[in-house]
Amino acid sequence: MTPSAILESALYVTDLAEVETFYRDIIGLEPVGKVEGRHVFFRCGDGVLLLFNAEATKIPPASDASLKVPPHGTAGEGHLCFAATADEIAKWRDHLAANNIAIESDFEWPQGGHSIYIRDPSGNSIEFAEPRIWGF
Repeated sequence: MTPSAILESALYVTDLAEVETFYRDIIGLEPVGKVEGRHVFFRCGDGVLLLFNAEATKIPPASDASLKVPPHGTAGEGHLCFAATADEIAKWRDHLAANNIAIESDFEWPQGGHSIYIRDPSGNSIEFAEPRIWGF
């Protein structure tokens, strides 16, 4: 058995309101779910980006909870990479600059393909890269 795709990816954040605004208004993702103080979820292509308040996800579900999602979370800065063509990366550069978002790193990979890196408001490393960096 081999999974066919990654359905959801999670980042852990410190300020849900701030990252909700960032991923909705700057990155342009569509919100699909939200629980105040705990999480906000966004559609991204065929997948979902989950943004969690790390402290809230450490709390186990109540014994009578209908959704018994086990505790999870992490501390520190995570990483997520959005797929983008070379033309889209150029447009991202302009869009990010227009929104005063600093590009932390911008380079060509030795195997081919380009990446740019920024930080979200919680310090997570966010990359935009050509899929060919992985041979896609």
